[in-house]
Amino acid sequence: QVQLVESGGGLVQPGGSLRLSCAASGRTFSSYAMGWFRQAPGKDREVVAAISRSGGSTYYADSVKGRFTISRDNAKNTVYLQMNSLKPEDTAIYYCAARVRLPWQSTDPDDFDSWGQGTQVTVSS
Repeated sequence: QVQLVESGGGLVQPGGSLRLSCAASGRTFSSYAMGWFRQAPGKDREVVAAISRSGGSTYYADSVKGRFTISRDNAKNTVYLQMNSLKPEDTAIYYCAARVRLPWQSTDPDDFDSWGQGTQVTVSS
């Protein structure tokens, strides 16, 4: 399995931006579809965005469409989540996850094979 390490979380004011990164170990990163999930206190883990193996296809939850952008660089074994126009309700722990099975797109956390440790994002004035 691939090992994942997130970075880039922090405290930001409403309307601000953050860029999360997820670095993967191993030489088979391009074999995995990747997803970003988040979990707020007392809530279930939910998908935020996902990207296909090549990066040619993406998926976004309705709550983040137009504000967040997922991308990947297979040469650097890294997936990114650019978050703009952040809102207090975006506050959560953000996790990246890898999925090896097809089809690439899934919103179910149980369909993902490897997870990072998470990074805290707090949106507050």
